[in-house]
Amino acid sequence: MLVAAAVCPCPPLLVPEVASGAAPELDAARAACTDALGVLSAARPDLLVVVGPAEQSGRGVHAEGARGSFRAFGVDLGVRLGRAGRGRGPEVADRELPPSLAVAAWLLEHAGGIDAPVEGLGVGDPLDPVLCLDAGREVAGRAGRVALLVMGDGSACRTVKAPGYLDERAEPFDAEVARALGTADVAALKALDTGLAHELKAAGRAPWQVLAGAAEGASLTGELLYEDAPYGVGYVVAAWT
Repeated sequence: MLVAAAVCPCPPLLVPEVASGAAPELDAARAACTDALGVLSAARPDLLVVVGPAEQSGRGVHAEGARGSFRAFGVDLGVRLGRAGRGRGPEVADRELPPSLAVAAWLLEHAGGIDAPVEGLGVGDPLDPVLCLDAGREVAGRAGRVALLVMGDGSACRTVKAPGYLDERAEPFDAEVARALGTADVAALKALDTGLAHELKAAGRAPWQVLAGAAEGASLTGELLYEDAPYGVGYVVAAWT
C-alpha cells in the first residue's frame, strides 16, 4: 500500500547545470524538493515508484538503472534512475528516461538517494483519468510499503511570457491543485478537469491522478512545501505521509 508520496515540479531548470546563471532563481524549489524526498526516505519504503509526464517514446515502465541525460537542453550531464548496479535486465539500456524522470533521477541523487528499489513510470497527457486511477491502484499494490515520487507542473499560462501565454483560468486552476496536493485531497485530484488541464498545458494532471488512485484508502495527510509560478508556470512541492 502507499505509505508516503512526494510531489515535485519537473522543469529541467531544476538542474543547476541546465539553469546555468539562472540557477539561484529555483533554489527555494530545490530545497523544498529535498525536504519532500526526505519524507520518502523516512517512510522506509519497500519500493519507490517515480511517476512523470512523458511523450510517446517515454511512456510505460522504466526499470531501475535506466539512464537519462540533459543533452537535449545543451548540457552533457547524465543521470541514472536508482543506484548503479541494481538494474534488473538488459532493457534498462534500451530507452532513455523522459525529461521528467531524468529530473527525478537528478533530485534523488542530489538528495542522497533512497534505500529502496526504484522504478519509473512515464504517463501521457491524453491518458484517461480512469486509467490513471487504475495505474495508481496497481502501483500501490506492488509491495507492502510503496512510496511515490510524482513529477509534474501546473499550468503554463500564468503570465504573458509563459509558454502558453496568459490565461485567466490558470491561477485559480493552480490554486486548487496546490490546495488538493497540500491537503492530500484525493477526491479533488480525481475531479480535475482533463480538458482544462490540457488547455492550460498542465503536465502534472495525469501523474497527480495516478497518485490519487494509489492513495485510495491510505488515509495520508499532506503538507504544502512550496508554491510559486516562476517563468509563468505553476510549480508545487508537497509531501504526503
